Amino acid sequence: MPVKPERKQPRLSEYDYGTAGCTFVTLCTQDRANLFQMEPPANDSMGNRVLRRGLRLLEEHFPGVTVDKYVIMPDHLHLMITIGETQTRQAIPDVMQYFKTITTNDYIRGVKAGFLPPFHGKLWQRSYYDHVIRNQQDYDETWQYIENNPTKWMMLHNITP
Repeated sequence: MPVKPERKQPRLSEYDYGTAGCTFVTLCTQDRANLFQMEPPANDSMGNRVLRRGLRLLEEHFPGVTVDKYVIMPDHLHLMITIGETQTRQAIPDVMQYFKTITTNDYIRGVKAGFLPPFHGKLWQRSYYDHVIRNQQDYDETWQYIENNPTKWMMLHNITP
């Protein structure tokens, strides 16, 4: 029987993801399917509404967690999440699992109602990319990256605004 390669662990083993601070996260759709509309400008597509609702519910469900900045792309979502000092410790993996679950459930309801295109298998890829923001310069550069991502994506895909 062939031996499967050991899967790379995407999280930093020595870092406590429940520590107060900011983390940059990128979630990709399964198979990089284009299920959402580019933002900005503010787009009121059903798929984008699902994601924006998920972000609101995330902040309501986890006291002390705020989404500082985000951008919805056709096949992925970038966001900066800040975990504040709270009595109950929140961790990025728990926050992301919650977000994936509620957005997947809402998206499935939209597919069943005929408002959203179906997806194959799962809505989101198994894991996600994260980067712990280490200082103000890192925060500012990440903010700028999120801000510029739609323009870079359009240039890469030869799309004119």
